[in-house]
Amino acid sequence: MSKQVIVYTTKDCIECTMVKKVLSEEGIAFETRDLSINPEYQKEVEKYGFLGVPVTVVENRAVKGFTNELKELMELAKS
Repeated sequence: MSKQVIVYTTKDCIECTMVKKVLSEEGIAFETRDLSINPEYQKEVEKYGFLGVPVTVVENRAVKGFTNELKELMELAKS
């Protein structure tokens, strides 16, 4: 069973677009939460200890940006 994946994003965020593209290419389903549409999402991002986006969350692990840690999170999402 796949795990819930959430990507916090904003409009015109190139790094956010890259994260969503890679997740899609890997066949990982995800929910997009756009901070520019719902300001409450900013509070959720801050609970993970981040101020900016993209933030990708799988279970209780959160990673900011398009990094090697994102690859680890993707493997977790697939397991």
